[in-house]
Amino acid sequence: MLGWVLTSSALIAGPALSDSADRATAIVTSNCAACHGMDGNSVVPTFPKLAGRHPEYIARELNEFVTGKRKSDIMAPITARLDPGDFKLLGAYFGAQKPTRGSVLDPKAAEEGRKFYFEGNEQSGVPACEGCHGTDAQGGKRFPRLAGQHREYLVEQIYNFRTNARIATRIMREVSNRMTDAEIKAVAEYLTGL
Repeated sequence: MLGWVLTSSALIAGPALSDSADRATAIVTSNCAACHGMDGNSVVPTFPKLAGRHPEYIARELNEFVTGKRKSDIMAPITARLDPGDFKLLGAYFGAQKPTRGSVLDPKAAEEGRKFYFEGNEQSGVPACEGCHGTDAQGGKRFPRLAGQHREYLVEQIYNFRTNARIATRIMREVSNRMTDAEIKAVAEYLTGL
C-alpha cells in the first residue's frame, strides 16, 4: 500500500515539476536570456552571471528591483512585468545552472586578491571577504556567489556600494569605503578566476 501511495505522489508531482520547469524556461527565454544567457552565464562583462547563485538570494534581488530598494534602469521595467510569484521559480532555475569560470588576466593581481579575500586588510579595518561569502566564494541565502563572476561587474558593484548608488548592508558600505582601488581590482581578478 505504501509503495502505491509513494508512486502515486511521484506521478502527481511529476507534471507539476515539469510545468514549473517549462514556465521558468519560458520566462528566462523572453526576459532574461538576452543579458544573462539561458544558462545564467552572461557573456557581457557588465551583466552578472546568475548560474549557481542561491535561489533565495536571486528571488530577493528580483523583489528588490520591483520595490525600488535596488535601482536599475534595465531591471526595474523587466521585473515590473513579471509575476512576483515566479521569483522563487526563477531563483531555482538559475540556482540549478552550472556556473562557468572566468579567465584571470593578471595573475599577480589575482594572487594579491586571494590574500585580501582570505585576510582582509587589518590596517584599514577591512575584514576578510570569506567571512560572508564563504571559503569558496559560493555565497548563500544572504550573500551572493562571487566565484567566477565577471571582474568588471564586481568592480562596478563595489564602487556602487561606495557611492551609495546601490543600497548595501552596513558592512558592505564600510568595506567598500575602506578598500583602495587596487584592492577592489585585485579581489575582482581573483574571484573571476574561481
